[in-house]
Amino acid sequence: MKVAIIPARGGSKRIPNKNIRDFLGKPIIAYSIEAAKNCGLFDEIIVSTDDDDIAQTAMDWGATIPFMRPKAIADDFAPIISVLQNTIQWYAQHERPLDYLCCIYATAPFVTGDVLRHGYDVLAKSKLGTAMSVAKFTYPIQRALEMEADGRLEMMNPEHLLTRSQDLPEAYMDAAQFMWTRPAAVMASKKSLLEQGVMPVLIPTSRVQDIDTPEDWDRAEILYKAAAERTPGTIG
Repeated sequence: MKVAIIPARGGSKRIPNKNIRDFLGKPIIAYSIEAAKNCGLFDEIIVSTDDDDIAQTAMDWGATIPFMRPKAIADDFAPIISVLQNTIQWYAQHERPLDYLCCIYATAPFVTGDVLRHGYDVLAKSKLGTAMSVAKFTYPIQRALEMEADGRLEMMNPEHLLTRSQDLPEAYMDAAQFMWTRPAAVMASKKSLLEQGVMPVLIPTSRVQDIDTPEDWDRAEILYKAAAERTPGTIG
């Protein structure tokens, strides 16, 4: 059994109602639900939430809410691993064991059914526990700057002051779109799925924008419109 889970707790502070806020004409969570539908692999598409408004919006767009998320794992500090473990335990208690679980983020308008299928293929061919969306950093992180207490800029890694960019190893960031995982890997993890080994699913940086602030939101809308105009029909 393959289940898509979209974590979407209430109470977002920096962007009120973030998970159901309008993003270019529809609630942003609708993009994740539609991508899961278009993927064609899932037996169920569920949303894990503690919020009644989010639950209703999710159901309006075709997801199910088999249970409400416990308050104990619905605050700012609850790690995603605890949400996944709670989901796996619920299915086990109802004698519906899972083969694969795909966590799709609620604020991931660039995710598509095609890339979700690709992510599944990557994991299915691997012996590792998880496959997650990643993107390349567009600038060598080894040459990042930090601001000191007095306002001065300093290199975080001064040993690379004169190292050429092409001589530095590439680094990758979480693209904040999805992760396919095997239940055994989730239940064996204490803090992160990286503990059990993770395969990368590379996403173009032009279709990656983590959304944590109003500025992030505005940038995501600009990138989405640009991508839609450049290659009609490939997202959305």
